[in-house]
Amino acid sequence: MTTQEETRIIPLNPSVANIADEQQQKLADETWRKSIPAQVFLNYFFAINYHIQENDDVLGGLQNLPFFRNHTAELNDGDVAALTRLLHTSWSTEYALRATAELGDENFLRNALHWTFPQAYHAILSGMQAFLYTTGVRSSNSQLIRREVGRLVVKNAYPRPVSFYAAGAYGDFSIHRLPLAGYKAGLHIASKEIDAQAQIGQFLRTTRKMKAQWTRAQVQTNPNTAIRSQKTGRPLDKWTAAHWQQITWRLGYTTIFDLLGRLRISQTSREIERYVEADIDFRLFHGSLLNIVSYLNGVHETYVAKALGLERYRQLVAELPLHLQAGFVQERLRTRVEPVLAPTPPSAPALNAEAPQYRMAA
Repeated sequence: MTTQEETRIIPLNPSVANIADEQQQKLADETWRKSIPAQVFLNYFFAINYHIQENDDVLGGLQNLPFFRNHTAELNDGDVAALTRLLHTSWSTEYALRATAELGDENFLRNALHWTFPQAYHAILSGMQAFLYTTGVRSSNSQLIRREVGRLVVKNAYPRPVSFYAAGAYGDFSIHRLPLAGYKAGLHIASKEIDAQAQIGQFLRTTRKMKAQWTRAQVQTNPNTAIRSQKTGRPLDKWTAAHWQQITWRLGYTTIFDLLGRLRISQTSREIERYVEADIDFRLFHGSLLNIVSYLNGVHETYVAKALGLERYRQLVAELPLHLQAGFVQERLRTRVEPVLAPTPPSAPALNAEAPQYRMAA
């Protein structure tokens, strides 16, 4: 019996292999470092979606809210036409967002952020405008819309999963209806409710901080509103807590809609490139956005259906454009709107309007 000795290959220059390993590690570390902002952004929206799905139950639903039960509106034919236009805009934008999820692979979804970010925001904005229209707020001014919807969140017009908000002056923010928001947020995807609430709380604080700083800049650059030094008469560069208190009323409340407003990133902005070039799970990101859009649009559609009357709303849905027929709008009518407004909703076959990769909100 013969044996064959193993040939051990010894590199002539061991340092070459070590240098290559070090370079690869440095490259990996640099990629991760550059990906942190995008990973945090993904964490935030995944956390919102996680919180919604964990708390979306009958007890926290619309039907238990006095504001919803008392919601009525006197609408003429012109009002119905205006509501129809707003809803069609919302649904067509959501349709485009869903089409991206169905058609795209990971790399496509990465580059699609240039349009999926604004699509997600505007799909919700148009549905929200339709809801506000039924409350008497009929404006396209973004600041007015933000202020009014903030008041509605605080008034408990929204179901429990999205009723959280931040208030208070810069340096003294308070988070409401998120009892676990005070815990430290980690750099990982939420796997428990405590993780989700901590990350949403951090998102609320950072977003309100940005709004406060932007508001201060607007106030100080306006000669008529600038807070000035009593000695020199010049606009103050450094502010105390008392100065921040003076502009708190301008901030309104910071709600989920302010968080979604962070998606309004120009396709020419350097900010969007940080996300496109990051090493994150883009399919998970897109799925989370789509779930949030679907949930909030379902809330707004239920309000509109209550204002119109369920039969009139059913007729509106039945007359949808071809590209929206037999899809997610009808599915939400069946699974979200009718169970709230109709004691015994008519039976209808379930429509598979969801992308198979995600657990979609109806």
